[in-house]
Amino acid sequence: MSTQGHERLSHLKQYKVEGSNVEFVGSKIDHQVKHKSSDTEPAWKRNGGVGGEQGLLVWRVEDFEVKEWPTSRYGTFYDGDSYIVLRTFKSSADSDRLSNEIFFWLGSETTMDEVGTAAYKTVELDEFLNGAAVQYREVQGSESPHFLSLFPKLTLLKGGFASGFRHVTPEETSVLRLLRISSPAGGGPRGIIVREVEPSWKELNENDCFLLDEGRRIRSWHGKNSSPMEKNKAAMVMAELVSEKEGKAETEVLAQTDSRSALFIQSLGGQPDSPISTSPSSSSSRIENASRPRRLFRLSDSTGKLMFDLVKNGENVGLSDFHSEDCFVYDSGTQVFVWQGSGSSRNERSMWLKVAQAYLGTLESGWATPIAKIIQGYETPAFKASLDVAVV
Repeated sequence: MSTQGHERLSHLKQYKVEGSNVEFVGSKIDHQVKHKSSDTEPAWKRNGGVGGEQGLLVWRVEDFEVKEWPTSRYGTFYDGDSYIVLRTFKSSADSDRLSNEIFFWLGSETTMDEVGTAAYKTVELDEFLNGAAVQYREVQGSESPHFLSLFPKLTLLKGGFASGFRHVTPEETSVLRLLRISSPAGGGPRGIIVREVEPSWKELNENDCFLLDEGRRIRSWHGKNSSPMEKNKAAMVMAELVSEKEGKAETEVLAQTDSRSALFIQSLGGQPDSPISTSPSSSSSRIENASRPRRLFRLSDSTGKLMFDLVKNGENVGLSDFHSEDCFVYDSGTQVFVWQGSGSSRNERSMWLKVAQAYLGTLESGWATPIAKIIQGYETPAFKASLDVAVV
């Protein structure tokens, strides 16, 4: 059904649409990406074709191309880059069928060229995998719990390909880098986030742990309310940094209540009596999506014109509300799912990301909301759990 006051697709062009895979078709980015690729992207052909073995694969976008990311750096991302992550797994423990999930992750400082390439290449990879993969768009600072679960920890560093970022070498002695170690919202055994923040005492807070890399010295500072898991992860990250420096670094661990904690604060430009925040600073805090009323929209061209109609607003949503001849955009309140029916038209399916992002553009802070594209018959556990009616 249609309701008064809903937005139709013809009006969506008024809204902010960032990172869409559709808006780049026929554009300069589109032509440059195609120019860089053969008929089938060489990266997808590795070892006889990706998606045939269980595990993770990661690529970074570099100059309109996808370049394989070193396995040793899985879980480490730069805020100036865009990445594609492929997860291949068995659909069930007793099944031989492999399923695929494709994530494209957008750093907070990534360029629009990189965003466009990542989105375009995600579609290309899905086509290489016969169109059955679940696709996810992830934005730095608002990663979904599912994305965080892929890695033992998520490390977010400043810099990237376009900025010419280079790794710190063991010989460098004047490094001043501050890393914040925190748990994502909701906690859990996985998903610790290591985030590079501005090297300032104002970034410190009582709930997290911090590592200060000064080249030949690495100091760890534990906020008085930090968790044992965060402290343990801080110790692991410190060990990794020492290893990167070939063991040539002094280490020190400080609690906020230690008298020597004042020296740590002074190294970051503060004073011994500088007040420490009880919560993360605005520049480093994780973006949280305020829960919204559930909404279900139908995307259909059955009338000969592509229409985007509100079906439910704040009401229960069950699987019976999704019909195979159309596509649906379902806002669960914290995540947006685009469900593509098996009988939906190519035109409907091609617009999924542009329409979902246009809808999020109407919401305050909507751009940060995770988006997942799901094919009928390949519904994910997260999608099923978000429905009011159990799916078996």
